[in-house]
Amino acid sequence: MAVRQNLTVSLDLETIRKAKALAAARHTSVTRLIGGLVEQLVEDADRYDRAKASALAYLEQGFPLGGRITASRDDLHER
Repeated sequence: MAVRQNLTVSLDLETIRKAKALAAARHTSVTRLIGGLVEQLVEDADRYDRAKASALAYLEQGFPLGGRITASRDDLHER
């Protein structure tokens, strides 16, 4: 089980009022509502970082495209 710690967040009164109404409509607390959103943001960022690292590793390896270059550079760039 992960150790949990409280975090203080300051919001304007109208946002707090709306957050309380939203939490009540979802049968949860504002704390759980915000906590869930923050956890989702962190998970999304972690997933993005892993996908980026994987994509960069593929790019570093290169992709075998087949074929052969039979013309010389001079043939391709006649002047």
